[in-house]
Amino acid sequence: MLTPQLQHDDLLQDIHAAREERESFHLWWLGQSGYLLQWQGRHLLLDPYLSDSLTKKYANTDLPHVRMTELVIAPARLDFIEVVTSSHNHTDHLDAETLVPLLRVNDKLKLVTPEANRAFVAERLKIAAHVPVGLNDGESVNAAGFKITAVPAAHETLERDQAGRCTHLGYVIQFGNWCVYHSGDTVWEDEIIRQLQPFAIDVALLPINGRKPIRKVVGNLNTKEAAQFGKRINAKLVIPCHYDMFTFNTAAPHEFAREAEAIGQAYRVLQCGERWSSANLD
Repeated sequence: MLTPQLQHDDLLQDIHAAREERESFHLWWLGQSGYLLQWQGRHLLLDPYLSDSLTKKYANTDLPHVRMTELVIAPARLDFIEVVTSSHNHTDHLDAETLVPLLRVNDKLKLVTPEANRAFVAERLKIAAHVPVGLNDGESVNAAGFKITAVPAAHETLERDQAGRCTHLGYVIQFGNWCVYHSGDTVWEDEIIRQLQPFAIDVALLPINGRKPIRKVVGNLNTKEAAQFGKRINAKLVIPCHYDMFTFNTAAPHEFAREAEAIGQAYRVLQCGERWSSANLD
């Protein structure tokens, strides 16, 4: 099993140390599509999956979720989080075993979700329906100094409920002079690109695991598409994700690196638990 570059006490120490570097923002990849974003001592978690709930759920089935990377940190140890997002209802993006402990140790935590999913989220987490902050594409919320704007995601199509609200979202996060885009799970759709192009995106966090019917799960951008997607939205940097968590649904990041280099798209491949700082942005 892969060992995160930093985990548990070492990861916490690095998070706390980074607070002294207030001119930069910092990102830690927590595995799958989960990231911790820190800026000026404030913290936003993007789609964290910090448990073994799926491995346990699918044990002894025809779709075992065999973990590839060790757990980077227990969610209850992250008692300094102001905001957390869920892009859609799949468990690796809306995990009760992650979010319930986070809500327990962060009593003022804002949970941002698609408005279309708010009732489902409340039921899964056993919380009041008014607690999640629901967004539809084009809508924004300000929380802890972060402006979060929802854009559509296509997993694998652009899905809307009967009220026309997106069931899968990506999020654009603006803070200070910076802009980070977290796509959630998505494939290529021109409508998504159209909504993203007005933003000056510094860092795009994109899945690269692709889609293969043999996996029996819906898919995402593949390595080539992710590089091209980053180029089309004019992202200054792409950081890939959604690999090295489950053996049946992963990708090779060196293939993404090759595709990005071929088209001149700047990128950075992180190890789980590794920090990237905006001071490194050319």
